[in-house]
Amino acid sequence: MGKRPPKVSIGLPVYNGDKYLPSALRCLVGQDYEDFELIICDNASTDGTEVICREFAAKDARIQYFRNQSNIGASGNYNRVFQLARGEFFKWASHDDECYPSLVRRCLETFALATASTVLVYSQTEIIDGAGQVQFLSRESLNASSSRPFLRLAHVLFVSSYAHPLWGLIRSEALRRTRLMGCIEADHVLLHELALLGELIEIPEVLYRLRIHPRNATNISRTPQELLAWHDPTKAQQRVFLPHWERVYIEYLKAVRRAPLSGPERLLCFAMVPLVSYWRRLLRWSGPFRHRIGLQQRKHVAGIRPLETT
Repeated sequence: MGKRPPKVSIGLPVYNGDKYLPSALRCLVGQDYEDFELIICDNASTDGTEVICREFAAKDARIQYFRNQSNIGASGNYNRVFQLARGEFFKWASHDDECYPSLVRRCLETFALATASTVLVYSQTEIIDGAGQVQFLSRESLNASSSRPFLRLAHVLFVSSYAHPLWGLIRSEALRRTRLMGCIEADHVLLHELALLGELIEIPEVLYRLRIHPRNATNISRTPQELLAWHDPTKAQQRVFLPHWERVYIEYLKAVRRAPLSGPERLLCFAMVPLVSYWRRLLRWSGPFRHRIGLQQRKHVAGIRPLETT
């Protein structure tokens, strides 16, 4: 008889992450909830990543270390850690982020109190720099608890920025119904796909630390073709015709098409994608102009002297 599956699986995909990896691993093995497995998939790293992983695995039986013979792309590696997972709940972990010791426990406690249709629980997040210093608190609240998929989708479409909620705790059964990580804005697309399946609940505590540094994957300048190949090397020769965000919106529409929705709900979700997405872009584009108009109006009002009375 096989060993009982753990309640939680944590998947850590990594490629050349030796600078921040030890800190990330210490945060994970130091969780005050212990019934978990930690699956590491090393995407054929060429730095000290393998040595670090094997040292941690030798000290903790919950850690399973896998090394790809060749680089299978960022999305392939992210998906592989989930495909190897056995837990009822799953959490992705980044090699350069950190979390507080109570993150997993608090997510499970929140799931226990939430509806059965809740698919994701995450915490508030602070943004840190390369040295671990807090820069600011993320204001991205995706607390999408409506029972209506189109309202959850609209909220996530309008609010999502860093997509850090995806690094919370996810119900594995729900994640298996998605396309997992794709090849364009993969975290955002998957987050929207989860919102179509169930509620997203935020814990009103800072339990996650998202690191922004020059070597972040999203901070490295790449052409559309290079970005596609980074996600999936087999697509290195695939040509890109549409602008970036139009391609993302198409992925959102594909998610709506395959989601288990009623006819009217599906139509509402289809409508939300262009309506909310382009409205958000319009607000961002017009932001500086609206800011200047607001300043001019305030100056004008401040310059109007009250009527003198005699």
